[in-house]
Amino acid sequence: MSAATSADPFHPLMDDIRAWAHALGFSDIGVTLPDTGEHAERLKRWLADGLNGEMAYMADHGDKRHEPRSLLPGTARVISVRMDYLPSPDKPSATLANPEKAYISRYTLGRDYHKLIRKRLATLARKIDDALAGHQHRAFVDSAPVLERALAQRAGLGWIGKNTMLLNRKAGSFFFLGEIFTSAPLPVSDAYEQDHCGRCSACQDLCPTGAFPTPYTLDARRCISYLTIELKGSIPEALRPLMGNRVFGCDDCQLVCPWNRFSKPSEEDDFQPRHQLDNSDLATLFLWSETEFLSRTEGSAIRRAGYLGWLRNLAVGLGNAPTTIPVIEALKQRADHPSELVREHVHWALARHGIGKTGGDAG
Repeated sequence: MSAATSADPFHPLMDDIRAWAHALGFSDIGVTLPDTGEHAERLKRWLADGLNGEMAYMADHGDKRHEPRSLLPGTARVISVRMDYLPSPDKPSATLANPEKAYISRYTLGRDYHKLIRKRLATLARKIDDALAGHQHRAFVDSAPVLERALAQRAGLGWIGKNTMLLNRKAGSFFFLGEIFTSAPLPVSDAYEQDHCGRCSACQDLCPTGAFPTPYTLDARRCISYLTIELKGSIPEALRPLMGNRVFGCDDCQLVCPWNRFSKPSEEDDFQPRHQLDNSDLATLFLWSETEFLSRTEGSAIRRAGYLGWLRNLAVGLGNAPTTIPVIEALKQRADHPSELVREHVHWALARHGIGKTGGDAG
């Protein structure tokens, strides 16, 4: 619901912008002022507490992350859009329940979303530019330090839940966000002020590694997504058994959220699983050569982990898997890997199955 009146000359244009956005595959759109409000202070406290772990980039760029005008001078409004990504059909719970399968976060089963959404946003920005000559418009999809969930909340797309995800009553949280910064004084949407989490604490209670010390606060250092993607070194041993078969990202705090029963499957072909990554054995993926890894993750966000990070993560998953011949043989093939990082996690995994570094039974 817009705060502007129909007398506003920009008001009719918003109907066009909304129609263009939907035609481009965006599920929702809102407009806010270039102000992150109370979210800026929350970010500062989170960083001061060191909860970002090794993600130093979260503190980089000064105030640009929470001050949109400092990122792009002249910004008068921020257009926030949502695009659903949940594959269809999808059975994440079945994969998680099978300890010999590799669980990969739903957002990365298909092609990397950055390129697709950036292209669609650029098209939307050009349409706005054609209708509003003389104004600047710039699109962002994780390509700049933008506090996107905060802006989306203030643009009316949902509330930030106890799991720190943006939640929408009609769509849950399995969606991507993108932004267009514009100098055009478009009508501003009403911020989403109501919190619908209520007394529910499922995300906190069921997080495998206890990454939510308090509601609305994520300790990234314990988050499996951080451990498998952002962390470049050794995964803390105490957390490895808790990771189960989650080898790239983690969706648990979304899967247990009651609001995600309203999540809608994506119609985008690019978001559908490739190379059977939604149903692959840990041992099979672990035996990929680097060439196979690069080929089968081309255009995928999985590349962010790198080949060595991929092997590290899979070694942990194999350490948590049942003691079977395929599991043990796969681990033994990497026991002398040239990477110290990989070797360490493989030896840990073998020890979990009662096998020492020499390949014989431990003890």
